[in-house]
Amino acid sequence: MKHGKKYVESIKLVDSAKVYESNEALDLVCKTAKAKFDETVELHIRLGVDSRHADQQVRGAVVLPNGTGKTVRTLVFCKPENI
Repeated sequence: MKHGKKYVESIKLVDSAKVYESNEALDLVCKTAKAKFDETVELHIRLGVDSRHADQQVRGAVVLPNGTGKTVRTLVFCKPENI
């Protein structure tokens, strides 16, 4: 299978036998980004927890840097003195 010239340039920067630290990996991702759109990075982490136990469940939320881009509207039905 032939690859494009941008792919070939990017693959020269990556050493597939090396395990990168998180800062190095992020820098490498930024250097090899060649698309004309916002690229995404997928991260898989093995936490070693058993989700069947209540004390080991992992829950969290991520705050996006610019939000979702949507305007938030709130509608409240109340008496005038509670406004």
